[in-house]
Amino acid sequence: MIFGMTYYTFFHVLISLVGIVSGLAVLSGLLKSDRKDGWTLIFLVTTVATSLTGFGFPYQGFTPAIGVGIISVVFLAAAIVARYSFHLTGAWRWIYVVSAIISLYFNVFVLIAQSFQKIPALNALAPTGSEPPFAIAQGIVLVVFIIAGFGSLRKFHPNTD
Repeated sequence: MIFGMTYYTFFHVLISLVGIVSGLAVLSGLLKSDRKDGWTLIFLVTTVATSLTGFGFPYQGFTPAIGVGIISVVFLAAAIVARYSFHLTGAWRWIYVVSAIISLYFNVFVLIAQSFQKIPALNALAPTGSEPPFAIAQGIVLVVFIIAGFGSLRKFHPNTD
């Protein structure tokens, strides 16, 4: 056990956090029309690993977490294909931007949901996840990602040589 987590859970959380930090670096690059090749590779690999390891937790039937994981894998696949197979040419530029940002958003969405479940001070504000503090936090993050997404679509025009 590490910090009260199994080794598997700790590994999942660790790669999730690396995915979020590297994803924020990638988002910063999108807003500056900088491809951030190294950060992008780290972001995509760790975010794929986060989604895939998420499927390894015990569950009974279909859960919202499984749904988010499936959707995330679809967007990650699109981002990877757009970035590495089609090299951001033509429509693949915006497909990459949208897919990468949605993938990062899902990671942050889950981070907030887990924070409200696991951090006592936040859990006291929203013990079931249906209270206003939880909705407000998720709403603010959604608005920030929508604004960042439109900004990235407008500004990200990398050299595709």
